[in-house]
Amino acid sequence: MIKTKMGALASCALLGLGLAACGSSKSSSSTPSTSSSTTGTAAPKTATSPPSGSGMISGAGSTFAAPVYEQWASEQSGLTVNYQSVGSGAGITALSSKVVDFGASDPPLKPEEEQAIAKNGSPPVQIPMFLGAITVSYNLPGVASGMKLDGKTLGDVFIGKVQSWNDAEIKALNPGMTLPSTAITIIHRSDSSGTTAGFTSFLAAVDPEFKSKVGEGKEVPWPTGTGAKGNAGVAGAVKQTVGAVGYVEQAYALQNKFTYAAIKNKAGTFVAPTLASTSAAGEGVKLPANLGIKVINSPTPSAYPITSQTFIVVNKDPCKAGIPGGEGAAKGVAKFVGYGLGNGQKILSQADYAALPSAILTKSKSALAALECNGAPLTG
Repeated sequence: MIKTKMGALASCALLGLGLAACGSSKSSSSTPSTSSSTTGTAAPKTATSPPSGSGMISGAGSTFAAPVYEQWASEQSGLTVNYQSVGSGAGITALSSKVVDFGASDPPLKPEEEQAIAKNGSPPVQIPMFLGAITVSYNLPGVASGMKLDGKTLGDVFIGKVQSWNDAEIKALNPGMTLPSTAITIIHRSDSSGTTAGFTSFLAAVDPEFKSKVGEGKEVPWPTGTGAKGNAGVAGAVKQTVGAVGYVEQAYALQNKFTYAAIKNKAGTFVAPTLASTSAAGEGVKLPANLGIKVINSPTPSAYPITSQTFIVVNKDPCKAGIPGGEGAAKGVAKFVGYGLGNGQKILSQADYAALPSAILTKSKSALAALECNGAPLTG
């Protein structure tokens, strides 16, 4: 039942509805619209100040994480969660600008982002929440899931060197597979995106030419292709375009019944995105002091290599930082994060996201326990 609901949420996002309007009656329907465009021509999305009130918190950021946060929001009692799915970059900007009570980002914070958030009077804390696979989804009638791609070939596709599906590079990796001469249409994100950061981090790590021409980050200078906003926007564009290829989080790919590739990992194995291969990417990850983990391109032999983490980002003392909802919202955010790190982990697998490995989960809970309001503990 939960998986069906989560799929419906991804579908709701694809139809361009605000996330808070997609959940149960416990979620507010008054959140500003956060629709995703599939044309890539509209102005970049930014978070807007949500309505304030007792038992209400506001957040903004990652579209990768949006289906999970909407589900978690619907499970809250006495707490309304207004979450705006505007992309990781916009979410961090919204937090540093004191537009929302918490931000959501897939890549770890950069030093300049940490500094911008800390200027509000309290340092940032990034709390790992869960893992998810970034699929390479394609719309190619007659070709099943499982096409094999390595980083070099995938990089050549996204810089425009490989322009048709029966190109020699792709055929060499897929002997025996009948590939059409259909032109490749590249769909990439047009907004500041953690999904883009994860995808480009993988390609930059394995393909020097992609690294030099495109680089890595939430926004990159794509040399070709069509931009679309959010995971839902990319999914919509891929669905509508024969020959298209795009990178989308697995929940969106499954909801749209996409076919997607098996990617060669660091150990030399072609691995499809599954719950098991996504979970494997989180095993043995080094934990920096600020918890800014990266699970992309894991050396684990069974790991899917384009797996991303996602964080909720808060001020260590949200009350001192002057978040919009004040002390009530600070306590509400702590409650929401606590649910996500507790019972929320148990439903992730039913939505094809992966729970945190125990070592990371323990550190995330410790980070939550250290949050304060005007010097006093928020939890406990």
